[in-house]
Amino acid sequence: MNETVTDRVRKVMSAASLSQAAFAERIGLTADKLSKSLSGTRRFTSLDLARIAELGQTTVDWLLTGREPRRPDFAARTSGPLSGADDAVALKGLVQRFTTAYDVLDLMGRSRSLPALPRPRADLDRYVDQGEALARDALTALASQGVKSVVACETSDLARALEEHFGIDVAQTHLPQGLDGVAWQSDRFRLVLLARTGVWTRQRFTLAHELGHILACDAQKMLTETHLAPGRQKDYTEVRANVFASNFLMPEGEIRAAVDAESPGPPVSDDVFRALVVRFKVSPSALAARLHQLGLATADSRNRLRGVSTEVCHLLAQHADLHEKRVAAARAGRLPFGPARGLYEGYLAGDTTLRPLAAYFDMDPDELHDALEPEPVATTAPTADAEKGDLIFQP
Repeated sequence: MNETVTDRVRKVMSAASLSQAAFAERIGLTADKLSKSLSGTRRFTSLDLARIAELGQTTVDWLLTGREPRRPDFAARTSGPLSGADDAVALKGLVQRFTTAYDVLDLMGRSRSLPALPRPRADLDRYVDQGEALARDALTALASQGVKSVVACETSDLARALEEHFGIDVAQTHLPQGLDGVAWQSDRFRLVLLARTGVWTRQRFTLAHELGHILACDAQKMLTETHLAPGRQKDYTEVRANVFASNFLMPEGEIRAAVDAESPGPPVSDDVFRALVVRFKVSPSALAARLHQLGLATADSRNRLRGVSTEVCHLLAQHADLHEKRVAAARAGRLPFGPARGLYEGYLAGDTTLRPLAAYFDMDPDELHDALEPEPVATTAPTADAEKGDLIFQP
């Protein structure tokens, strides 16, 4: 026999071990309204279902359809194993925060439409060629939306551009040790999680790498990236993502123009190399490999330059403060704004409670409520004498 919404609500009531009157009070209904809803003479509203789901620690989707909440499954292909079962559980719980938010937005009819994306060229057989062409197409698509140069974008600005123009939610959060990033996409969402780290060049490359996976539709199941090592993957889709990231972050035209402006010709001098590391916001290793690929550095020069640190390049180029800012930005937490806005608007409209938004922020619902709607500060009316004096300003 097929279960109905009412059947599933009754299951929640039974599991809660509450009387019908007590249950009604807990979800903000009168006993009469709950009775009418259970008998079928009144329909449960979306807010009713949201409150019932909260009380039953389940989802509105399960109440409506009986479907279990979407659970993240790891793609069979990863760039390295997670360090243990606890890390896998922690990662699944983290990703569940985002997928639950997407589920709630979908049920409220507040899911955003996802824009069309550049796709790999069907006429290109080699994965390297596909990665190069996909990077050019992605740069062209962003340029048409006003993002003239990815190179000029700090990583946080690039993340916002991907959210706005490609519909990819980008978060910076604590990931299990050794995990650089996560990518997952469906017909309802596109998600990239980046590890908070002091190695900001790795974080930036990971963002571009995961973008390559999403544009190539490689992340239909949750894909984890551990210990990213550009150029060292054997999986062809990883090779394509790495080639994409290199061409996306270091476009050939901009590399050659920068070298021509700073140097009379190859080989690139050490001073010019350090200036390019600062400008293109990549690691010395990635830049040295790219310059060698473009014929702008010899093999010996590539091997020597790739051993320099990002910090030293910034120090000798007199941009130590910029390096510190980039480290701080990479260590900071970041949540995509789109889902948060949709959940908050749903709360204001009475379609849901604060609990989905609190779960998205990983906050206690009461704490979030107090932050959004603080108690008014009591004020004392000024005395007549005080009104006669000068205004006193306090810092």
